[in-house]
Amino acid sequence: MSGPVLILIGPPGSGKSTVGRLVAGKLGVPFRDFDDDVENECGLPAGELVVKLGREAFSDLECRLIGAVLAEHAGVLALGGGTPLNPAIQEQLKLFHIVFLDVELDELLRREGLVTLHPWMLPNPRAHLRQLLAQRRPIYEAVSGVVVSTTGRSAEDIAAEVLLTLRK
Repeated sequence: MSGPVLILIGPPGSGKSTVGRLVAGKLGVPFRDFDDDVENECGLPAGELVVKLGREAFSDLECRLIGAVLAEHAGVLALGGGTPLNPAIQEQLKLFHIVFLDVELDELLRREGLVTLHPWMLPNPRAHLRQLLAQRRPIYEAVSGVVVSTTGRSAEDIAAEVLLTLRK
């Protein structure tokens, strides 16, 4: 099967990009952040596009882009936090090894830069993230084959656990 050897999903700030780069390095494969594909296509960061286009139009844009990325990228792929919520994208992901990087609310709120990267969380990041986690966690769990907790752990430790999931 062609396509990514591993896809990481989870909420914003769960460590998908950081862990993804580490895992890709250990595997000797390229890393790709789907948010970068979206930004390259539209000229704006994903967080700004969500605000500008609205969640539904942004999801439609992601759906148009994901097929090409899944077909051409043979490394580790980190998806945007909302990408797996689209049923059409969920269908396309079924063929791949997907790991959900789970994280607790308090840990997310401690991570620097999260709100500036995702302006749609304003004006109340705590309430927004609490609701986001409650809504998305069941979807992330259903889409993924494996759940790895990132709360209170180093990126290296998380990457090592993610690598173990590839051997199963």
